[in-house]
Amino acid sequence: MATQSISISTKKAKRDFGSFHSSNVNELITLSEEDYEPPSFPFELPNYLSRDQQESFGTAIRKSQFCLDDSKITFINHGAFGAVLRPAMNVSQQWRDHCEKEPVSFIDRELNPHLVYVIRRLAKFVDCNPCDLVLVPNVTTALNCVLQSLARTMDASDTILFFNVTYGATKKLLQYVRELVGIGLDEVKLCFPIHSPQQVVDTLVASLKSNTKLVVLDHVSSNYGLILPVQELVEICHKRGVLVLVDGAHAMGTLPISLRDIGADFYTTNCHKWFCGPKGTALMYVEHQHRNLINPLVVSHGFQSGFNSKFIWSGLQDYAPYLALHTVLDFWQCYGVDRMRSYMFQLVRDAADLLQKSWGTELLCDITLFGTMVVVQLPADILGKNIQVGGADSAETAVHQITYEHAEVIQNKLFYDYQIEVPIKALDGKLYVRISAHVYNEIEQYSRLATAVTDLRNKAIVSL
Repeated sequence: MATQSISISTKKAKRDFGSFHSSNVNELITLSEEDYEPPSFPFELPNYLSRDQQESFGTAIRKSQFCLDDSKITFINHGAFGAVLRPAMNVSQQWRDHCEKEPVSFIDRELNPHLVYVIRRLAKFVDCNPCDLVLVPNVTTALNCVLQSLARTMDASDTILFFNVTYGATKKLLQYVRELVGIGLDEVKLCFPIHSPQQVVDTLVASLKSNTKLVVLDHVSSNYGLILPVQELVEICHKRGVLVLVDGAHAMGTLPISLRDIGADFYTTNCHKWFCGPKGTALMYVEHQHRNLINPLVVSHGFQSGFNSKFIWSGLQDYAPYLALHTVLDFWQCYGVDRMRSYMFQLVRDAADLLQKSWGTELLCDITLFGTMVVVQLPADILGKNIQVGGADSAETAVHQITYEHAEVIQNKLFYDYQIEVPIKALDGKLYVRISAHVYNEIEQYSRLATAVTDLRNKAIVSL
């Protein structure tokens, strides 16, 4: 995106809260496209949109657009913390440098209009009204905002329902909310293997109760890689008068998100994970009718000046990662959202097929229920030829209960001995590997994993 001019346009900017000279956030964010005038940029941004040709996916784009050092590590764990685009990281620093040239002028007069512009562009990407969207540092913050705010509207007779595949930190947050206000928690078990979305739908229908107040759903389960049919689940909950909060931490960049179609009351997703934004960037969506209920964890100048205003300023912090999201949006537009997703989906399916055939194992779910992460079972004798995962003891073979510690040993072996970064999961008494695929990955990286695991099978790697 090219710079429009050196100085920001302040034609429609004015003071609304605090001492900020351009803090009329709610007014700027509600302007129509015809009336809205984007602020100009103080420096030239990477001009993705004028490029004549693009690098091919795999090695070429990894070297040109990402910071990953593939000379030292085989990185197939994008699902952990993502991997930032190098140009976006550089632009973040340019924003910091610009701010420090005249900090008061930047924060008082330029910052808020630029944040509004980012929100307006992101709202188009996830298909929602920008008035219902705010920037937050991560999904965890958004979940805390929603759950702690809603807790004040609940009493001891109310129950929050969630599946056993819910992210571990979210389960701890739910326990905290229960201790806070005395509500009930209903953890519902999804039984694996899952072969169809209907199994998830049927489980939810059978589990909703008359006192279920809220359902918390993972759009893509972190540990299990399972994509939940959130739109259908939301419709079922709403017919029963139940609110829905969707944790879409792994969704942005991997799945097409239309918040209008999904229809959830609350939705949050990370920009720093699959979208490849700088660390500390995420979105929180609150359906219009609930905006007065949800408050930030930190109350500051924007409080009582409207929904967007109360979230946009939580005290002085580094806002540069948010402002660099323009570059990330341009990247996705340049390389093609559908083209990138198609590459990631096909690669992870090819990789899963390679691993299954190499090890003679199964997937945790039907392949159609995975997105850009697939969970593949490790060989039953991965801990050693005389140690079996599951099954029954025999004269030659000892059977042991699998724990997180076993998974950690294998993960560390793969990292330190084979220089492969990939998570190992202990799920339902079995060991699995969760592979990720992004546009910088290629099939040879998963071949290295297949070979490494086969090598480990021939070694007694765990002393039990």
